[in-house]
Amino acid sequence: MLISIPMSEDPPNQSQANLPVQNIGSPYSINALKASLHQRGFRLTAQRQTILNIFQTLTQGNHLSAEELHVILRQQGDRISLSTVYRTLHLMTQMGLLRELEFAEGHKHYELNLPSPYQHHHLVCVQCNRTLEFKNDLILKMGSRQTEAHGYHLLDCQLTLHVICPEAFAQDGRTLPRGWMCDKAMQRIHSERSE
Repeated sequence: MLISIPMSEDPPNQSQANLPVQNIGSPYSINALKASLHQRGFRLTAQRQTILNIFQTLTQGNHLSAEELHVILRQQGDRISLSTVYRTLHLMTQMGLLRELEFAEGHKHYELNLPSPYQHHHLVCVQCNRTLEFKNDLILKMGSRQTEAHGYHLLDCQLTLHVICPEAFAQDGRTLPRGWMCDKAMQRIHSERSE
């Protein structure tokens, strides 16, 4: 069951101003998260707050798996188990704070669940796992029409297209060796490791 989290109207504080932020900003305040957790019988722990902060400071287009989030937390010196990361991601997804995404490599990734007009969709290369976000209001309109026609209430509308990127296709995407990545994906991984 998804519940609504009130949007933050608070301006970012000085410490937030120095963090890398999404182009669109972050809509969720810590006070709103605390109130929502309390309403469900949970408390706001430092670990939950840290995880929300990580997602709020991701650059747009980045998605994290539980394992990637766990590595980031450990690099920051947080002592948190992978099972706690999974439980927290599940809770924040159920609360509507995060979106759970199924990508080509077969495991789940997460991103901040942003309200309209920031909803977007994904192109995922099945060869190199490169993911591109795109916007298309027609998809949301079609989803809304279908849900209304059947008496349902639309909670989320996301489309994931599994594709072969131009570079992989040029290499004859059907015969690429397992684990092959296009140059752009390799550059992204290299830059993430050097940060």
